[in-house]
Amino acid sequence: MIVRKQGDRFVLFRQHDHALVSADFALKLKEIGRFHPSAVYAIAMHDVGWRLLDREVLWNEEEDRPYSFMDYPLGPKLPAYKAGIDRVAAEDAYAGCLCSMHYASFFEGVSDPAAVRFREEELERQERLKAGMKSEERDGLNRDLRLLKFCDHLSLFVCLNEPGQNRFPWFREGMDYFGRRLLPVWESPRQLRFSPNPFREPFTVTIPYRVVNAAREPEEEGQLSIDVVC
Repeated sequence: MIVRKQGDRFVLFRQHDHALVSADFALKLKEIGRFHPSAVYAIAMHDVGWRLLDREVLWNEEEDRPYSFMDYPLGPKLPAYKAGIDRVAAEDAYAGCLCSMHYASFFEGVSDPAAVRFREEELERQERLKAGMKSEERDGLNRDLRLLKFCDHLSLFVCLNEPGQNRFPWFREGMDYFGRRLLPVWESPRQLRFSPNPFREPFTVTIPYRVVNAAREPEEEGQLSIDVVC
């Protein structure tokens, strides 16, 4: 779950919904044609393992707020990561390898035994998947992983910031797009552009959300729509 605090309420976005919006961003990039065709599938499906976890809000009793994807307990989270990668890899080996690389990168330098084991198993999976690829596909994996992470950040920017604001620390200085620094600029609370503009045309992204209050009661459900302008 992606969690944005809003006064005494919490705005919640399901991870898989956010990933689908990541793919919406990818499809509108001017340069999308230079990436592997399976990259967009990987972007759209990279958080599919969260679907079961996000059916319910898991409450962080110590912090008195919902757990977010950033601090969700590893016990249920790691098997969900693995199941999601399994699903993607069964459909598309290249996309599965990208998702595996994405998740393995979260645990570089960690000491938790379960996280270390997860990373080691994913590195082994990547080698198996690469063995069935053409050399030019293997050469393109790191490029396409950067695309996945960039589009992931575009969607996270929309979810983690109040419309019209850029306060979440990850994005205050912009985002890296293959060596170029892209700055998000709000034209209004519902209109967003990036400078320099990486997109070929204006489009709208829409993501469902729900709101719970501090008493853990559901308050609202709706759709957040943002117009991306060029």
